[in-house]
Amino acid sequence: MQQVIFQQDIDHAMSYEQYKDLIDTLLSEHKTTGSNQSEGLVKYTELNRQRMRKWDKTIVLKPELVAKLQNYTTPMIWVVLTEAWCGDAAQNIPAIAKMASINPNISLRIVLRDQNPLIMDAYLTGTSRSIPKLIALKKDTLEELGTWGPRPVEVQKFVMDFKYNPDTMTQEQMYEKVHAWYANDKTQLIQQEFINLLNLWQA
Repeated sequence: MQQVIFQQDIDHAMSYEQYKDLIDTLLSEHKTTGSNQSEGLVKYTELNRQRMRKWDKTIVLKPELVAKLQNYTTPMIWVVLTEAWCGDAAQNIPAIAKMASINPNISLRIVLRDQNPLIMDAYLTGTSRSIPKLIALKKDTLEELGTWGPRPVEVQKFVMDFKYNPDTMTQEQMYEKVHAWYANDKTQLIQQEFINLLNLWQA
Protein backbone atom coordinates (compact mmCIF):
# COMPACT_ATOMS: atom_id res chain seq x y z
CA MET A 1 0.00 0.00 0.00
CA GLN A 2 1.18 3.51 -0.79
CA GLN A 3 2.11 5.45 2.35
CA VAL A 4 -0.68 7.78 3.48
CA ILE A 5 0.39 8.55 7.07
CA PHE A 6 3.36 10.88 7.41
CA GLN A 7 5.23 12.44 10.32
CA GLN A 8 3.24 15.65 10.02
CA ASP A 9 0.06 13.65 10.55
CA ILE A 10 1.56 12.11 13.69
CA ASP A 11 2.70 15.52 14.93
CA HIS A 12 -0.78 17.01 14.49
CA ALA A 13 -2.59 14.07 16.08
CA MET A 14 -3.93 14.00 19.64
CA SER A 15 -3.05 12.01 22.70
CA TYR A 16 -5.89 10.15 24.42
CA GLU A 17 -6.06 12.83 27.11
CA GLN A 18 -6.22 15.59 24.48
CA TYR A 19 -8.98 13.71 22.68
CA LYS A 20 -11.04 13.49 25.87
CA ASP A 21 -10.42 17.16 26.59
CA LEU A 22 -11.61 18.05 23.09
CA ILE A 23 -14.81 16.09 23.59
CA ASP A 24 -15.43 17.79 26.94
CA THR A 25 -14.87 21.23 25.39
CA LEU A 26 -17.20 20.51 22.49
CA LEU A 27 -19.90 19.12 24.76
CA SER A 28 -19.74 22.26 26.90
CA GLU A 29 -20.72 24.09 23.70
CA HIS A 30 -23.35 21.44 22.86
CA LYS A 31 -21.26 20.23 19.93
CA THR A 32 -19.47 17.11 18.76
CA THR A 33 -16.65 16.36 16.33
CA GLY A 34 -17.22 16.38 12.58
CA SER A 35 -19.34 18.48 10.29
CA ASN A 36 -22.68 16.94 11.30
CA GLN A 37 -23.79 18.76 14.43
CA SER A 38 -27.20 17.14 14.72
CA GLU A 39 -28.92 16.87 18.08
CA GLY A 40 -28.74 13.09 17.79
CA LEU A 41 -24.98 12.98 17.35
CA VAL A 42 -24.45 15.37 20.26
CA LYS A 43 -26.59 13.07 22.42
CA TYR A 44 -24.53 10.05 21.31
CA THR A 45 -21.37 11.97 22.19
CA GLU A 46 -22.66 12.69 25.70
CA LEU A 47 -23.43 8.99 26.18
CA ASN A 48 -20.06 7.98 24.74
CA ARG A 49 -18.20 10.26 27.12
CA GLN A 50 -19.92 8.48 30.01
CA ARG A 51 -18.91 5.13 28.53
CA MET A 52 -15.29 6.24 28.24
CA ARG A 53 -15.21 7.41 31.87
CA LYS A 54 -16.62 4.08 32.99
CA TRP A 55 -14.09 2.05 31.02
CA ASP A 56 -11.19 4.27 32.12
CA LYS A 57 -12.04 3.35 35.72
CA THR A 58 -12.91 -0.32 35.32
CA ILE A 59 -10.77 -1.94 32.59
CA VAL A 60 -8.47 -4.65 33.90
CA LEU A 61 -5.99 -6.02 31.38
CA LYS A 62 -5.30 -9.74 31.16
CA PRO A 63 -1.95 -10.71 32.75
CA GLU A 64 -0.88 -12.35 29.48
CA LEU A 65 -1.57 -9.13 27.59
CA VAL A 66 0.28 -7.01 30.14
CA ALA A 67 3.29 -9.31 29.87
CA LYS A 68 3.29 -9.10 26.07
CA LEU A 69 2.98 -5.33 26.18
CA GLN A 70 5.75 -4.97 28.75
CA ASN A 71 8.11 -7.13 26.71
CA TYR A 72 7.38 -5.43 23.39
CA THR A 73 10.62 -3.92 22.11
CA THR A 74 9.73 -2.45 18.70
CA PRO A 75 8.94 1.28 19.10
CA MET A 76 5.66 1.85 17.33
CA ILE A 77 2.84 4.32 16.87
CA TRP A 78 -0.81 3.36 17.07
CA VAL A 79 -2.80 5.78 14.91
CA VAL A 80 -6.52 5.57 15.65
CA LEU A 81 -9.16 7.10 13.38
CA THR A 82 -12.29 8.04 15.27
CA GLU A 83 -15.08 10.54 15.94
CA ALA A 84 -16.60 11.45 19.30
CA TRP A 85 -20.12 10.39 18.31
CA CYS A 86 -19.06 6.82 17.43
CA GLY A 87 -20.33 4.27 19.94
CA ASP A 88 -17.85 1.57 18.92
CA ALA A 89 -15.01 4.04 19.42
CA ALA A 90 -16.15 4.84 22.95
CA GLN A 91 -16.33 1.13 23.78
CA ASN A 92 -12.89 0.26 22.40
CA ILE A 93 -10.52 3.24 22.54
CA PRO A 94 -10.27 3.24 26.36
CA ALA A 95 -8.96 -0.35 26.18
CA ILE A 96 -6.53 0.61 23.41
CA ALA A 97 -5.33 3.56 25.49
CA LYS A 98 -4.89 1.34 28.55
CA MET A 99 -2.80 -1.08 26.50
CA ALA A 100 -0.63 1.67 25.04
CA SER A 101 0.01 3.09 28.51
CA ILE A 102 1.76 -0.12 29.60
CA ASN A 103 4.84 0.40 27.43
CA PRO A 104 6.62 3.67 26.52
CA ASN A 105 7.57 2.03 23.21
CA ILE A 106 3.92 2.42 22.17
CA SER A 107 2.67 5.89 21.27
CA LEU A 108 -1.08 6.31 20.81
CA ARG A 109 -2.09 9.10 18.44
CA ILE A 110 -5.71 9.91 17.67
CA VAL A 111 -6.94 11.55 14.46
CA LEU A 112 -10.46 12.52 13.47
CA ARG A 113 -11.89 10.60 10.57
CA ASP A 114 -13.64 13.45 8.80
CA GLN A 115 -10.58 15.70 8.95
CA ASN A 116 -8.38 13.00 7.42
CA PRO A 117 -10.25 11.53 4.43
CA LEU A 118 -7.11 10.42 2.60
CA ILE A 119 -6.03 8.30 5.55
CA MET A 120 -9.53 6.99 6.20
CA ASP A 121 -10.10 6.01 2.58
CA ALA A 122 -6.91 3.95 2.62
CA TYR A 123 -8.32 1.89 5.52
CA LEU A 124 -11.92 1.25 4.58
CA THR A 125 -13.83 -1.74 5.88
CA GLY A 126 -15.18 -3.00 2.60
CA THR A 127 -16.51 0.26 1.19
CA SER A 128 -17.34 1.80 4.57
CA ARG A 129 -15.47 4.47 6.54
CA SER A 130 -15.99 2.41 9.69
CA ILE A 131 -14.36 3.55 12.93
CA PRO A 132 -12.49 3.15 15.15
CA LYS A 133 -9.64 1.98 12.94
CA LEU A 134 -6.17 1.43 14.36
CA ILE A 135 -3.05 1.42 12.18
CA ALA A 136 0.15 0.18 13.85
CA LEU A 137 3.32 1.76 12.45
CA LYS A 138 7.02 1.31 13.15
CA LYS A 139 8.06 4.54 14.83
CA ASP A 140 11.31 5.10 12.94
CA THR A 141 10.10 4.42 9.38
CA LEU A 142 6.28 4.66 9.68
CA GLU A 143 6.16 1.28 7.97
CA GLU A 144 2.79 -0.37 8.55
CA LEU A 145 2.87 -3.35 10.93
CA GLY A 146 -0.84 -4.09 10.80
CA THR A 147 -4.33 -2.84 11.60
CA TRP A 148 -7.25 -3.47 13.92
CA GLY A 149 -10.86 -2.44 13.73
CA PRO A 150 -13.46 -1.25 13.55
CA ARG A 151 -14.80 -3.72 16.14
CA PRO A 152 -13.99 -7.01 17.83
CA VAL A 153 -14.81 -9.84 15.45
CA GLU A 154 -18.03 -10.94 17.17
CA VAL A 155 -19.46 -7.42 17.12
CA GLN A 156 -18.46 -6.99 13.50
CA LYS A 157 -20.42 -10.15 12.69
CA PHE A 158 -23.54 -8.67 14.38
CA VAL A 159 -23.21 -5.49 12.36
CA MET A 160 -22.58 -7.24 9.04
CA ASP A 161 -25.44 -9.69 9.62
CA PHE A 162 -27.74 -6.72 10.22
CA LYS A 163 -26.41 -4.93 7.13
CA TYR A 164 -27.29 -7.88 4.91
CA ASN A 165 -30.51 -8.79 6.75
CA PRO A 166 -31.95 -5.45 7.93
CA ASP A 167 -35.46 -6.84 8.33
CA THR A 168 -34.48 -8.98 11.33
CA MET A 169 -34.52 -6.02 13.74
CA THR A 170 -34.56 -2.24 13.82
CA GLN A 171 -31.34 -0.27 13.76
CA GLU A 172 -32.01 0.81 17.34
CA GLN A 173 -32.38 -2.85 18.39
CA MET A 174 -29.10 -3.65 16.66
CA TYR A 175 -27.35 -0.84 18.55
CA GLU A 176 -28.81 -2.11 21.83
CA LYS A 177 -27.57 -5.63 21.06
CA VAL A 178 -24.08 -4.35 20.25
CA HIS A 179 -23.73 -2.24 23.39
CA ALA A 180 -25.15 -5.02 25.58
CA TRP A 181 -22.44 -7.26 24.14
CA TYR A 182 -19.74 -4.73 25.04
CA ALA A 183 -21.09 -4.45 28.59
CA ASN A 184 -21.05 -8.22 29.06
CA ASP A 185 -17.69 -8.80 27.38
CA LYS A 186 -15.84 -6.18 29.47
CA THR A 187 -13.11 -5.73 26.79
CA GLN A 188 -12.06 -9.38 26.97
CA LEU A 189 -12.26 -10.06 23.22
CA ILE A 190 -10.39 -6.94 22.11
CA GLN A 191 -7.68 -7.85 24.61
CA GLN A 192 -7.39 -11.35 23.18
CA GLU A 193 -7.28 -9.95 19.67
CA PHE A 194 -4.39 -7.69 20.64
CA ILE A 195 -2.50 -10.59 22.21
CA ASN A 196 -2.67 -12.26 18.81
CA LEU A 197 -1.81 -9.08 16.92
CA LEU A 198 1.24 -8.29 19.06
CA ASN A 199 2.67 -11.65 18.06
CA LEU A 200 2.38 -10.57 14.43
CA TRP A 201 3.55 -7.00 14.91
CA GLN A 202 6.80 -7.76 16.75
CA ALA A 203 9.46 -6.94 14.14
